[in-house]
Amino acid sequence: MRHRKAGRKLGRTWEHRKALMKNMARSLVEHERIRTTEAKAKELSIFADKLITMALQDTLHARRQAFTVLGSHHSVKKLFDEIGPRFKEVPGGYTRVVKFGIPRVGDSASMALIEFTRLSDKFAETTDAAAPEATEEA
Repeated sequence: MRHRKAGRKLGRTWEHRKALMKNMARSLVEHERIRTTEAKAKELSIFADKLITMALQDTLHARRQAFTVLGSHHSVKKLFDEIGPRFKEVPGGYTRVVKFGIPRVGDSASMALIEFTRLSDKFAETTDAAAPEATEEA
């Protein structure tokens, strides 16, 4: 019986899976968007949403719990001081997974981009600059 065994195995042992999720969560907090396989992105989304929920509490206990996951004081500070306050009014759905149409070249794995739904200003500027402006010609 598989009672209380939810989640994807990702072809790894429990220890390897735990380390993978911690490393990917740290990268997501530092870079705010990362490119990975679709299965890993979906699993990381669950993991990252729990970290944002901790950041919304903003207590010493929550910071210590986040440190056990992230393992970096810099990442914890960024999570609680920059990323957490963006989601004060949002009840859930802190991350989005965007699937790429083209698979990975080496093994044809389906790729995806995972990012926070409310990005920082540096990403907002890059997406605005990339969009072409409509011009009217008379």
